[in-house]
Amino acid sequence: MSAADCRNAAAPIPWRRTRRWAVALLIAATTALGVWTMFRILHVGGLTPLELAVMALFAVTFGWIAVAFWSGLIGFTLSLAGRDPLSLARAGSPRPPDDARSRTALVMPIHNEDVERVAAGLEATCRDLPPISERRHIEAFVLSDSTDEAVVAEEKAVMAALQRRLAGHCRLHYRHRDSNAGRKAGNLGDFCQRWGQRYDFMLVLDADSVMSGDTVHELIAQMEANPRLGLLQTVPIPVRQDSLFGRANQFAAAVYSPMLAAGLSFWQSDAANYFGHNAILRVAPFIRHAGLPELPGRPPLGGDILSHDFVEAALLRRAGWEVRMRTDLGGSFEEMPSHILDYAKRDRRWVQGNLQHLRLLGAGGLHLVSRVHFLCGALAYLSSLIWLAILVVSTADALLRALIAPNFFTSDAQLFPDWPIAPPNLIMPLLGGTLAMLLMPKLLGVVLALCRAPSRYGGRGRLVASALLEALFAMLIAPLMMVFHSRFVIEVFSGRTVAWNPQSREGRALPWREALRHTWPGSLIGLCWAGVTWWATPTFFWWLTPVWLGLLLAAPLVRWSSSLTIGRGLRRRGLLLVPGETAPPAVLEAEPAPLDLEPADEPAAPPAERPCEMPIQSFGSDWARSASAEARAVQGE
Repeated sequence: MSAADCRNAAAPIPWRRTRRWAVALLIAATTALGVWTMFRILHVGGLTPLELAVMALFAVTFGWIAVAFWSGLIGFTLSLAGRDPLSLARAGSPRPPDDARSRTALVMPIHNEDVERVAAGLEATCRDLPPISERRHIEAFVLSDSTDEAVVAEEKAVMAALQRRLAGHCRLHYRHRDSNAGRKAGNLGDFCQRWGQRYDFMLVLDADSVMSGDTVHELIAQMEANPRLGLLQTVPIPVRQDSLFGRANQFAAAVYSPMLAAGLSFWQSDAANYFGHNAILRVAPFIRHAGLPELPGRPPLGGDILSHDFVEAALLRRAGWEVRMRTDLGGSFEEMPSHILDYAKRDRRWVQGNLQHLRLLGAGGLHLVSRVHFLCGALAYLSSLIWLAILVVSTADALLRALIAPNFFTSDAQLFPDWPIAPPNLIMPLLGGTLAMLLMPKLLGVVLALCRAPSRYGGRGRLVASALLEALFAMLIAPLMMVFHSRFVIEVFSGRTVAWNPQSREGRALPWREALRHTWPGSLIGLCWAGVTWWATPTFFWWLTPVWLGLLLAAPLVRWSSSLTIGRGLRRRGLLLVPGETAPPAVLEAEPAPLDLEPADEPAAPPAERPCEMPIQSFGSDWARSASAEARAVQGE
């Protein structure tokens, strides 16, 4: 690629404010149209309190759907045209200065993990890196704050063996801290205060992250090319899934996530978000501006900030540093829970962290888009409670109308009845439009995959069949996830906190007893819901079919979707295939040999420390004045 064709990562992002206003107007207009249609349907005979409640809840839910719809449509257009969502130019590689020199640390925080599994992924990433050079120096750190003594002993033996194996290729350091204070954010903060000044960039990996060497160098090059860039997030794609649940989610992420991310990046521009891993950060501004305070009050809404990544991105942007997302870059992978129950347990932690963000909506000096991230992160889970509330209120309204006889004479002197005027024929258009907006991003993702490389998904026919299978599965489990998320939100607001335990990533088929133990309340609710509506208002019963059917089938769905046999059988038949399987990069094909462990072995000491302070940030309004001055200074560099 010639220099003229290369994309300069430091080039300004055109029409930032115009984009945001345009997308905001599209979302607002779409939401207003939906709400007005709902009003015309409900207002016949006057609005009851229950109908007013439905209207208010519907407005929030429909607006949430509109955000995803327009982001997906924009992302599809940009991806099909091969345009970068930020510069709007042809997508290409950044061009760093010829004299660029940098030192990067690959940092992997771990906490009571399966350390041999961690070592295998880290070794694959390190071995995929080109040899060490003077121009770009890359080292790896495993940052443990494990609390189980047996796990710590195993970590030391494994890391000592991995250090020997990677000697001469990539320097690997291991550090164990005795305290788990601040959890992952505290772990990274400890690294920054001890060794941060040794490095220009810090590429954060989770315990299940794998990243290709080419991707690592692309990220470093973009940081070198843009001195105002504080954080660059990739779009990690799940891999190595064998269960039906894992494979369905893996397929959905591979087909839809990059396109949706491109649409989000278009309007987020230089105020994007941070997912907490598979991202590169500029160390000096992170140390200076991302020290997290504790929130006042007791957990769950006070104490440590659990979803620290959103907040760290907001603090960097508040200080004037750009936060971008690279959506066209492959080679960024992660693992995920293999069944619904582990997935829900992970969501329970995220619910608590994301609801904490509601307390930061009024924090001083934050960028408007950062506040939108906080709100959307909370709505990702609040929307389930809102959806459940809409269904409950609508059911109550339908039951009242079915059980209470209407009164068409509202006055003693009335000669003729007040017949209700039938509403316009708007119910089906509103329902059809809502379903179309929900399904359109999926449809566009499939169209994009069909246009680009259908062979990587098993061919055109298998791609379409896989998309239909995933959509059916997502529809069936949606009511169960709605119940789980609603319960989690209620627990947080009622003061129940959660332990942040290590995530299970090993695939296993759940026994029926475990599936039934976690789903019988939802199934009982579904059975009662279906019975009452069938007895009182059969028409509404059929409208509710997707909800009560998903709840009644909850236990079989949890059990069968955890099955490795079903998942592997679908793979053999060419269904739910993804590029990471049909055309895997070298970093995923690598299968490191077992390490030669010596139980009492100790890893080499980490490099000499260069201590520095990481100031704790304030969220008060008094911060805004100094933040604005520093942001102007950064932007003027």
